[in-house]
Order: sequence, then structure tokens, then C-alpha cells
Amino acid sequence: MITKEQVLHALSFVEDPDFKKDLVTLNMIKDIEITPNNIRFSVVLTTPACPMKDHIERACRNAIAHFIDKDIAVSIHMTSKVQTKPNNKQLDKIKNIIVVASGKGGVGKSTVAANLALALQLKGAKTGLLDADIYGPSLPIMFGVEGERPKATKTAEGNTKIEPIEKFGVKLLSIGFFTDPNQPIPWRGPMVSAAIKQLFNDADWGELDYLVVDLPPGTGDVHITVAQNYPVTGAVIVTTPQNVALADAKKGIGMFMMNTINIPLLGVIENMSYFTPAELPDNKYYIFGKDGGKRLAERFGAPFLGELPLIKSISDAGDNGYPIAIDEDEPISKAFLSLAEKVAQQISIQHQLSV
Repeated sequence: MITKEQVLHALSFVEDPDFKKDLVTLNMIKDIEITPNNIRFSVVLTTPACPMKDHIERACRNAIAHFIDKDIAVSIHMTSKVQTKPNNKQLDKIKNIIVVASGKGGVGKSTVAANLALALQLKGAKTGLLDADIYGPSLPIMFGVEGERPKATKTAEGNTKIEPIEKFGVKLLSIGFFTDPNQPIPWRGPMVSAAIKQLFNDADWGELDYLVVDLPPGTGDVHITVAQNYPVTGAVIVTTPQNVALADAKKGIGMFMMNTINIPLLGVIENMSYFTPAELPDNKYYIFGKDGGKRLAERFGAPFLGELPLIKSISDAGDNGYPIAIDEDEPISKAFLSLAEKVAQQISIQHQLSV
């Protein structure tokens, strides 16, 4: 009769590629059940967006076949439990806060933030998206929820909470839901900080694995307010290949690395990396330069999360209120799903390093 100890021994030879430890040591093997003809168990990953999911499952099957019995049936339930910062008491229902930033405007930061949040949701994570770009909120347009107004509800304690708008399974909140889209917002710094805190604190986000925060361009009041008041897991930097964009992106990275802020850098995304004409799908034209984002990541010892092409369908999808990550027929959708996996992977690595 096969024992649980034998199963654990076999699986102790399966290493998590990111953590460089075996699954048993990492306590990722659960619910072992053994019958004469079948071995069942669960593998608890650190995120539903794990890019190594299939690799780990194959390695487990190979280990059982090699160390126990190559003919026995193996049933593996691949599940996940998203990690969070230890002692995260503020916004304790939100496991991870991801800020998406850029040194300058016009690099597609909001497009990346919107599609990243949607891709994480499509991978099975409970996800929210907070539009913290107070002066230029674009989330209502990109998700096709212009004109909608979040409801306010009373909690059992008598507090008023804002219910985020939900679209495509993502919980959304933006200052754009509360202002006239045709009017500018001439707010001073203290007013901006107060508004940001209200979007965080007064919203009923519920249980979230990831809250993606679309920050304004630059390094201003909003960045400092979010960084100093909330347990941010990490930052994603969006840039384009031009030197002027890279110069500003360096300042954004430098801000997150300051001792007073000290937010881990999850990686750099290079947007508008190249142009591929529809009639020449195998051609890439690097019209803004090449490898600028990769060099920027290398300079700061950060992961390079990948290139996103300059494609009209991406902006068209956002303008039409239908972020392109949800369109499975679009090849670029796979790029955003891959991006979500890499960001989730880096978050899991950050948590492991802090243990």
C-alpha cells in the first residue's frame, strides 16, 4: 500500500522554479488521498496567474511515476492561495496593491493598467482597478462605463461605503465617476490627497487578490500619498523606447527606491516598442528605437516584463470601452495575459523574499 510519506518523498524532488525550493518544504502539497489505483492531491500555487503552472504539474506527475509507480493514475488539483504582506492590517481584504506608473504622459500607462487588471481577472484572480489619475481619469471611457455613478451603502457599523462599478469581472473606481467629464479639476495638493484617500478608504472593495492602481504621470502628490499611506506590494513602470521617455522613467523608478518610500520594483514594460503593419504581419519596425526599456530594467536590476507593440486595435478597443485583453481572437490579448503572469510571478517572489 502506497503511503502519504512516499508521496511526499516523491514530491520533495519537485522544485518551484521561482523559489528554488521543493513543493513539500514550501507547504504547497495538500489533501493527499490514496486508493489502490489512484493518487490524489492538491498543489497550492501562490497565484492563479502562475506562468509555471503546467510545468509544475508535469513535474509532479513525473516524480510520482519515477519514485512510486509509472502506471498508477494521478489526479492533481492545481489551485492557488494568493499571498499578502505579513501583518497587512490596513485594507486587510486587499492582498496586493500594484501601482502602475510612468515618468511622463503619453506612453500608454492607463492602457497597460486597464489590460493588466483585466488579464489578472481572466487568469482567475479577484481584481480591482483604481484610477488614481485625478486630473485625467480615463478608466470610465476605457471600460465603457461613462455616466455611471457608484452607489453608497451603509455598513452595519453605520459607515457609508462606496460600491465600485463592476465590469468584465473587475471592480472599478475613478474620480471620473464623480465629476463632469467636460470640466477640468483644478485641485490643489491637499485636495488631491484627500480624494485619493477617499477612493481607497471609503470603497467597499471586498476580497481582492490584486488592486491595480493607475497613477498619474510624473512624481507628485498622488504618488507620495499612495506610497506613504498604503501597503503597496510593488510598482510596474511603463515606458516607450525614446530617450526622453526613458529619462523620465528613471525619475519614476528613483522615487520608488527612495528610503522614505522603498517600494519594490516588479518590472519595466516597454510599450509601443515596434510597429507591425497588418499587411506585413511578420515585419517589425522599431520606429521609436530599440531595447530602451530592457536597458532601463538592467540598469536598476529589475525584471524586464516585455514589449508591447504599437497597434491601432489596442487604442480602438480602449476608446470603445472594451479593453483588448478580453478579446481572445486578438493576438495582443495573449501578450497581456503573459504580462499578468509575469507581474503575479514577481509579486510571489517578493513575498517569498520577505519571509
